[in-house]
Order: sequence, then C-alpha cells, then structure tokens
Amino acid sequence: MRSYGAFLHMLVQLRSERSQYFGTFFFRNRPELELLRTLAGSRAKAAALRIAVLACSNGAEVYSILWTLRRAYPDLEIAVDAIDISKEIVEIAKEGCYSLETPELVDAPIFKYLTDEEMLTMFDREGDRVRIKAWLQEGIDWHVADARDPELANAMGRYDVVVANKFLFHMPPADAEKCLRNIARLVGPGGHLFVSGVDLGVRTKVALDSGWSPVQDLLEETHNGDALVRHDWPWRYWGLEPFTRQKSDWNIRYASVFQLGAAPVRS
Repeated sequence: MRSYGAFLHMLVQLRSERSQYFGTFFFRNRPELELLRTLAGSRAKAAALRIAVLACSNGAEVYSILWTLRRAYPDLEIAVDAIDISKEIVEIAKEGCYSLETPELVDAPIFKYLTDEEMLTMFDREGDRVRIKAWLQEGIDWHVADARDPELANAMGRYDVVVANKFLFHMPPADAEKCLRNIARLVGPGGHLFVSGVDLGVRTKVALDSGWSPVQDLLEETHNGDALVRHDWPWRYWGLEPFTRQKSDWNIRYASVFQLGAAPVRS
C-alpha cells in the first residue's frame, strides 16, 4: 500500500500545475515550535537572536514564533525579518489585525489550532476582529522580496535561524532546488534552517550535496506535526509521505531542520 501510495503521489506531482497559496494557521506545527524554543535556549545568554521568516504570508507563523520564544526567554533580544513576495499580504501581516469570520486573503481557518488561553495572550479583541498585542509586534521588520533573488543574502545578511516553510513545494522541483540553495546562503555559520513544505527528494538532494547536518531531536514529531499536509498524501502534490525508518536515508529525508556549517551526519 505504501509503494502504491508513493507511485500515485509521483503521478500527482508530475501532472499537477503548481501555484503559490497564502493559506496558513497560527501554531501550525507545535513540535517544530518546541524544537525552535530548545535551539534558541542555547543562545539565550547571547546578545541577540536574529531570525528570518520567508514566505511570511499573513504573519501567523511570525507571531507564533515570537509568542513561543518571548514567553520562554523574556530577556533575549529577538530581531525578526519577515519576508514575502506579496506587498498586499505583507501589509496585512504588519498590521496584525484579523477578522474572526473571513481572514483576509487566506482561505483557511487561521485560528483553528489556538487554545482559548493563547487567544487571550496573543490578541486584543476589537468587535469581530482581533489585533496582535504590542509585545509581539516589537522587533519585526517587514519586507517585500523574492526568496529566489540571488542578491537576497547580500541585501539581508546572515541569520541565526532561517524559517522557509510551506512554499517551496508550490514551485516546480528544479526551481525549488535553485531557490533552496539560495535560501541557504542566508544562514550564518552554525545557524539553523527550518524547511518543511518542500518535495522530499529536492530537500534530500540539496542537504546531501551541501553537507547539512539534520537535527535529530523531535525529527519524527516535526515531520508529522502538520496534520494538513500529512492527510493530503498521496492525493495532492504538497502531500507529505508517511515517516518510516525503513529508508536508508530516513534521518536526512524526513528532517525538516538542519544545522549549516557544522559537521554533517552520515546516513
């Protein structure tokens, strides 16, 4: 059944027309946020933590990251560059004000995974809308830019953490590979790249070619952490194949977080 699913998914990927999509959620992958919190702990005594979030969409991922880190490390200075190709969606993210009924430009129930306590600590209610609290909006610079731009790293510099989730699988594989290699240039020595939402073959090839070290902590949990893409396999091109240790390269293939500039882990 798994082999048949893999074959079917390959056909779906070959035949599907890929296009970008703004759908996203707050706290979409909790194990991934927990791993980021753990990795940031090693820098909690540093002067600052510099993070880039690519394809930031309406800001849900940016604010989820900052809520997680600032509650864990209130004394750590965190600077975030949030980047998206769409000026319109960046303006929505920057404002941080969302309809409870019809989220702007996003055909998705963006509050689906939030608890009541998280809603209270993240937002102020304004009628039928909610606004991100001021303490979560601090330290963010919003940018309109293209992750494929070869000059991006020269313009933005290097980061301790780069988050590049849920957009590379909307590109043809050759374009996604080229873009992923470009994104990696944003990661400073020893920094971490979070890259879920990409064809596994593309990510594995680039990781092996580049000698990236897959982070083993919570590897299976982060792979399975986004229920939406897991449930869409094998019927949608963005669907995520089930985790298995039967593959010889499983510790790289299913890793969605890598350390760059460190000794590679051999499969």
